Amino acid sequence: MNSLEAKIRDNKTKGQLNAIRNDGGVPGIIYGGKDQNQKVSISKKLLKTLIEKENFLSNIITLNVDGKSQNVLPREVKYHIISDEPTHVDFLRVLPGVKIKIEVPVNFINHEKSPGLKRGGVLNIVRRKVELKCPSEKIPESITLDLDGIDIGSSFKISSVKLDAEVTPTIQGRDFVIATLAAPTVMKEPEKPAEAEAAEGEEGAEGAEAAAAEGDKPAAEGDKKEGDDKKPADKKAPEEKK
Repeated sequence: MNSLEAKIRDNKTKGQLNAIRNDGGVPGIIYGGKDQNQKVSISKKLLKTLIEKENFLSNIITLNVDGKSQNVLPREVKYHIISDEPTHVDFLRVLPGVKIKIEVPVNFINHEKSPGLKRGGVLNIVRRKVELKCPSEKIPESITLDLDGIDIGSSFKISSVKLDAEVTPTIQGRDFVIATLAAPTVMKEPEKPAEAEAAEGEEGAEGAEAAAAEGDKPAAEGDKKEGDDKKPADKKAPEEKK
């Protein structure tokens, strides 16, 4: 479980918030349960390190606030519209027995053991994340689907996923599809036999010879070429010398 240091903040103006950000911090708030909301600030550098890791919004973090630790779940991160730097983060207290809705990523393993993928099949992922309802202390890190032995035409449905008894998908009433292994979308054109290619080459050569022979024939007597019907200009008789 990842941990993060936090400090209690007591700002009341926008200028004080900007001062926290200019000093390398990110304002945050901890909410949930019977306790009051708690304003904190954390290091932007450390926060960005955790955000860059996979599944930041679905992993529980131990937040150390002025020496006291508590488990929280990151719920929302706001970013600057231009710089794309984090400007605020919300944390939800993890309390035993309290159920929450959370999107959990889907991971696939054993790609190299799938006969369907070896034959050129395409893994069509319908849902990269699945929303679950579960106790905050039982949040699964991911939903893992095994491709070992999976062939073209197979599909993964939510019913094929093993979940804890207290963990349920928010979509109820239908067995929705998470992914399918489809046939290749582009089929290769069969190669031409060598004999057919050779025959085509001979036909092409004969055609070229015939065209060359046609070009060597003299024009027929009745055929006129452009400019043949033009009479030569009359030459002027030389002037007599006086």
